Amino acid sequence: MPSFSAFDGTDLAYHELGAGAPVICLPGGMQDTGYLGELGGLPAHRQLIMFDLRGTGRSAIPRDAASYRCDRLVDDVEALREHLGLERFDLLAHCAGANLAALYAARHPERVARLALITPSTRAVGIDATGQARLELARLRADEPWFPPAFAALEAIVAGDATGDSWAAVDPFFYGRWDEAARAHLAAQDGRRNDEAAAAFGAEGAFDPDATRAALSAFAAPVLVLAGEVDLNSIPVVVAEFAELFPGAELVVQPGAGHYPWLDDAGRFVTTTAAFFEDGAPSA
Repeated sequence: MPSFSAFDGTDLAYHELGAGAPVICLPGGMQDTGYLGELGGLPAHRQLIMFDLRGTGRSAIPRDAASYRCDRLVDDVEALREHLGLERFDLLAHCAGANLAALYAARHPERVARLALITPSTRAVGIDATGQARLELARLRADEPWFPPAFAALEAIVAGDATGDSWAAVDPFFYGRWDEAARAHLAAQDGRRNDEAAAAFGAEGAFDPDATRAALSAFAAPVLVLAGEVDLNSIPVVVAEFAELFPGAELVVQPGAGHYPWLDDAGRFVTTTAAFFEDGAPSA
């Protein structure tokens, strides 16, 4: 597996899938890129550089845990770009990885040719979903057999009365279909998250929403912002507000999709993302 040295000497690893112009992929949740799989088959169209962020997957644990902070991870992405010898590159990020992608684009706009934000977290730009908005979205699933206990758990979370079991009970809301494949995907994520890194990722000083918003308002590269229609994590109304920060972002809401749209409808997801990236792929 290829690797390179970060600016502080930490050994960082990445996986290469497919062929063609590279797309650097940033995972969410400070976990390794394994949960992304092959993004529904996207390597048939482009080479994916699946970056294991420091302290996750095959990347080494840094000496300084403070280096897990999101704004400091920007330097790791820049070191990967330099290692790959890319003048400009396409960037794809999922969930919390979108915060890192936003900070990278704000700091190095000239390096990003195209930016795809998939069911993104919006902490870096200071946009939050209300509990009531999440409840309203969740009610769209009322006809599903698992809904009553899951919704009761969600109500407890919103009210601040959550127990340890409440969080596991709402898992079905993050998938477009709560079937065997979804359960297997969820189970496969056990043990892949670096909890220390996740806690440090958004530590005080990590985000400056006003500055990031200002920088993104001048970001001229094409941007795709993709939401899942029933995603309880990155709810569509919040994702739409994020998209509005960019001068010309394309907002796509994938029908019936949850937080992992490449699982819910791989064909639709790949058609959307491949078309976006293939329109003017950058040269290495």
